[in-house]
This record gives sequence, C-alpha cells and structure tokens, in this order.
Amino acid sequence: MAPDSISVKLWNPDPAQVNGDLEMLGGVLHACVHAGASVSFILPFSPADAEAFWAEQVLPAVIAGNRRVVIARQEARIVGTVQLDLATPPNQPHRAEVRKLLVHPEARRRGVARSLMEAIEEQARAAGRTLLTLDTVTGGAAEPLYRSMGYVTSGVIPRYALNFDASMLESTTVMYKELARP
Repeated sequence: MAPDSISVKLWNPDPAQVNGDLEMLGGVLHACVHAGASVSFILPFSPADAEAFWAEQVLPAVIAGNRRVVIARQEARIVGTVQLDLATPPNQPHRAEVRKLLVHPEARRRGVARSLMEAIEEQARAAGRTLLTLDTVTGGAAEPLYRSMGYVTSGVIPRYALNFDASMLESTTVMYKELARP
C-alpha cells in the first residue's frame, strides 16, 4: 500500500507527457546520485546525463516490452521509481532483474521504496516471472529493506564498483527472491 498522498503505478509513457516524465525521472536519479547512491553513475553527473539515461536506455526498453518501470508520484511529481528487466536469456524465462530502486531524498522514510518493491513484484508475477534477482551496495540503506521483504543473500562480491564520487570501491550484495506463482 502506498503512503498517503503517494500513488504507485506502472509507467506507461504517454507521448503527450513523456518529456516531462523523463525530466522528472532524471531529476530523481540526479538527486539520488548526488545524495550518495551507488547506482552505476559517478560524479560529475549532470541533470542532462540523468535524463539521457532514461531517454536513451530505459524508454526504448519499455517501448520494446523488455522492461517495466513503476513510478511513485506525489501529486504530479515523480518521487521514486524501480525497474524490472525482463530481457533474459531463452533458458531463463522465469526470471527477471530488479534494477534502480530510487527514491528522491526529499521523499525518503515514508514507505515509498517498499511500495515500489511491492508493485514491481506484482509486475513480475503478471509477466509470469517467479525468480527475481538484484544487487545492492553491501551495508547500504536498501539491503535491510530487501531482507525484510524476503530477499535472500546469495553472496557478496568485494570491490565491485566505484562509489558515487569515485573515492573508493564498494562491495555489492547479490540477492534473490522466489515469488509464488500467480
């Protein structure tokens, strides 16, 4: 259940408002990276870089049907998002990868991340996926959330990626969750 005044739903890019959505999604990503999120990007990271990620990498995958994006809005403003990558090899039609759980720093600690994860799990079930995988910064804020939602740690990869300001290498924790069949 979404927190009060926050709606969580599948993003269906509407041509009439897609540019505004891409700008807001870029704004969430930009704010998260600048707040220290380790989500594949390092500083310097401009709003244009963030918007380009959504326009050039995510939007085409959504249009192709290979990715689902769930967004959280507070009124008209996008304050959070998570992605489900459905582009798996032929021998893994039952699996999907959860990517880029992002909540704007101004909207945190209100249950938005949990609501987004619940919604993306529903999207996985609707797509016939029964195994979800993800990775997250070891010891980061998201790791306890995932555990509380039933994700199991399969391992830790040390020195996996640079942190947001490229000052150190961080480990990543690889997790999975088996979903009940619909």
